Amino acid sequence: MKRLFLGCMFLAWTGMTFAQTKNPVTDVVKDALARRQKTITAAIEEMPADKFGYKPTPDQMTFGHLALHIVEANNYFCSTAAGIPEPKSELKDTDGKDKLVAAVKESFTFCGTALDKVDDSKLGDPVKDFGGHDQTRAWALIGLASSCADHYGTAAMYLRLNGLLPPTAEKKK
Repeated sequence: MKRLFLGCMFLAWTGMTFAQTKNPVTDVVKDALARRQKTITAAIEEMPADKFGYKPTPDQMTFGHLALHIVEANNYFCSTAAGIPEPKSELKDTDGKDKLVAAVKESFTFCGTALDKVDDSKLGDPVKDFGGHDQTRAWALIGLASSCADHYGTAAMYLRLNGLLPPTAEKKK
């Protein structure tokens, strides 16, 4: 009974239902990406423009670099999962807030379009990771989902260190 309750709670949290789907893995990733798109974009927008050069310690990346990294990760993982070319970018981590926010939004739009081309029957197909090692298309989907969670957590930490609440910590209006 407890397991059934927890399973139902998970499905309620993810918004998923028991309906049959042709691409269950991809559909779950697309659903998670839609939620992460909102929170990550809101977190990047929340940081004041003059704080995009902020980094908690000398060894950590700047907030602007985090935004650039999100763009690069989204474009890489989504193009790899879909088997399509990665968008070209001349973006720099020192570009202004407006340009970086626009690029983050564009990367999520690209992901939505790219993931529409993914078919679960091809998740075992070989792809190369960023180091040139053999992986599967499933690896790219899992990499996308886990990197989105990591990116939001990092953005939330940077916001809190600057006295700002991350989007998921704000009270419902």
